Amino acid sequence: MSAPQIISASRRTDIPAFYTPWFVERLKAGYVLVPNPLNPRQVSRVSLDPADVLGIVFWSKNPRPLLEHLAELDRRGINYYLQFTITCYPRELEPRTPDWESSLDTFLRFSDRLGPARVVWRYDPIILSDFLSPAYHLRQVERTAERLRGAGERLVISFLNVYRKTGRNLAAVRSPTLDRLVLEPDPATMQALAMEIAACAAAHGFQVETCAEEIDVAAWGIRRGRCIDPALLGLSGPYRKDSGQREACGCTQSRDIGMYDSCLHGCAFCYANSSDSRAIDNRRLWHRLTSEYLLERPVTSKSVREATVSMAGDQAQEEEGNQECGQLPLEGWSDGQGLA
Repeated sequence: MSAPQIISASRRTDIPAFYTPWFVERLKAGYVLVPNPLNPRQVSRVSLDPADVLGIVFWSKNPRPLLEHLAELDRRGINYYLQFTITCYPRELEPRTPDWESSLDTFLRFSDRLGPARVVWRYDPIILSDFLSPAYHLRQVERTAERLRGAGERLVISFLNVYRKTGRNLAAVRSPTLDRLVLEPDPATMQALAMEIAACAAAHGFQVETCAEEIDVAAWGIRRGRCIDPALLGLSGPYRKDSGQREACGCTQSRDIGMYDSCLHGCAFCYANSSDSRAIDNRRLWHRLTSEYLLERPVTSKSVREATVSMAGDQAQEEEGNQECGQLPLEGWSDGQGLA
């Protein structure tokens, strides 16, 4: 019998946007099967029985499909909150995310339903280029924070990390938007922009936190964030840090029930998709409403085991930056400061 766990839904894909009906079916079934990302033959059975769930953290750029099913979570007595990303980059970078007005409307609906503390606004990753300048990002944060004033309390920011998948997908974007793309912003640039964002957000009632950033910004009142946060689930500790995430990540241990190569937003900077076409094909070919898996791809000799937070097999190496797809030299890029 495994100890109760926090469920992450999901860092690997946008479950609320594209897989809410399946998720609700898994809630009713009381469990989900999740392959190890590094070894698909190793499958974990993750309990979704309320007695085994400390809470659920949803991650999404379009959680609107989840709205009508929140009563099901409430009926089961499951605590939850939402990490809601609103960046509204140009369409060549985010081709299928909702438009800005629609995103704001959805955020406000969730805030009305859950309260401001349980809807966390994410503005990440921050991508820097000639077009996507610090001034550009400040304008975006200012106009969004102004519209969301009173509807949220926490703003999470992070800067772009270029992993192998990310670099390959960005290199395929031939647009002036990415002219002189900055692959590795220097700490002074990040600190200065974070400081200005924090001041802007604070004026509209948002506390800024960083996500897995090593830069020291505490002097400007910016906290090191914990995106998987027991406090937002009404839990009291102590809870262990997730050792499978980057060192600067403050997240508590959780079990992720998503699968890579399944998100359909098509974001050019995504670390979770090998390619947009592969994600689309996987959704079409391998997703079924009644499946125990998010994607039931045929794999021989599967071994199913009970999932626990101590199982390092697919808990460790969760963050892409710690996997074999980590930061590597990228063909087609120049000296580390922009496109060749």
